[in-house]
Amino acid sequence: MKTKAVRLYGKNDLRLEEFELPKIREDEILAQIISDSICMSSYKATLQGSDHKRIPKDIANNPIIIGHEFCGVILEVGQKWRNQFCPGMKFSIQPALNLKENPYAAPSYTFKYIGGDATHIIIPNEVMEQGCLLEYRGDGYFYGSLSEPMSCIVGAFRANYHTESSIYAHKMGIKKGGNMAILAGVGSMGLGAIDYAIHGELKPSLLVVTDIDEIRLARATSLYTVEEAKKNGINLVYLDTSNVENPVEAMLELTGGKGYDDVFVFAPVKPVVEQGDKILGKDGCLNFFAGPTNPAFAAELNFYNVHYNSTHIVGTSGGNTEDMIESLKMMAEGKINPASMITHIGGLDSVVDTTMNLPKILGGKKLIYTNISMKLTAISDLRKKGKDDPVMVKLADIVESNNGLWNLEAEKYLLEHAKAI
Repeated sequence: MKTKAVRLYGKNDLRLEEFELPKIREDEILAQIISDSICMSSYKATLQGSDHKRIPKDIANNPIIIGHEFCGVILEVGQKWRNQFCPGMKFSIQPALNLKENPYAAPSYTFKYIGGDATHIIIPNEVMEQGCLLEYRGDGYFYGSLSEPMSCIVGAFRANYHTESSIYAHKMGIKKGGNMAILAGVGSMGLGAIDYAIHGELKPSLLVVTDIDEIRLARATSLYTVEEAKKNGINLVYLDTSNVENPVEAMLELTGGKGYDDVFVFAPVKPVVEQGDKILGKDGCLNFFAGPTNPAFAAELNFYNVHYNSTHIVGTSGGNTEDMIESLKMMAEGKINPASMITHIGGLDSVVDTTMNLPKILGGKKLIYTNISMKLTAISDLRKKGKDDPVMVKLADIVESNNGLWNLEAEKYLLEHAKAI
């Protein structure tokens, strides 16, 4: 079977190509990808090429398909897995395989024929062996794509920990009823974190979300309202730190001077990291969520507080299969709606330019439908694009009737009416 896919050959060398997939072996699965959301990790991989820890050294001759936030349909199942999977089954994949022989191995980085930015893929045996091929029972494929980034958020909340004096054990997870701050928190992943903080099982009593972008803050405020948070027992405060003379003092004042039990930093910016450190309370945990592209990235931490106030820092990069199952379950139950993450949609032919320029494209998640041809388009620009395209007008109508969010009806309409790749 032929597939079209975006493959990485080296640093800043992405190519959209058509090529033949080999016949699957008895321990492999053939699948069609429907949607993939582009992660900043793909940009970093493109930037670094084989210098990236997850990427093989021989990609110039054996390129890899990029994209790891994907959802699709199983087409053919090798004999080994026919008792667990069947054609027609929707799926999502947890890319963090955690193989003993290669802890960095992951779809879209390590294997030749699996990645989200493709029309068709071959799922290798390792994915199934690790229990990382997950059935997706939802309707919208885009939710299946967003289950991976949501799992990263779930994993981050679970990775935070707290301690008790003279007891040498870590109590994992955010502090129930504690003070939480999400810094630089109204980008796509920050929005997911706000959603999970409000609707997850463990909730803070105070949630402070900061940013310096007035427009993005306004959007976050309209999507995750103070009133909705209050219904869940949370005092939610949005703070534009660009309008505050002393952001640290302002944030500490909101806690009555106590400080924060859990701080999540969603931007690899030195002053933001240091700001997060300064607002930690006793036994406060800072989670550095945003991975930098610069291997030498550093920030100052207060080690007096490390010693006397037991402040500590963790970093997370992805979630595990349990986290992904939790994400899929909460979406299916309607407890969280990560559609707020999506600000752009496009077809497979928009992937190369989008990935190469991802940091320059404002907004949240860029959702790709891999079997269509479509320029990357901001959801907010659909009506403007509709001057020359009636499909865009209809999509604008659908989205605007859903509080400006991408949704199942919009996805179905796009897949039925868009030009095939």
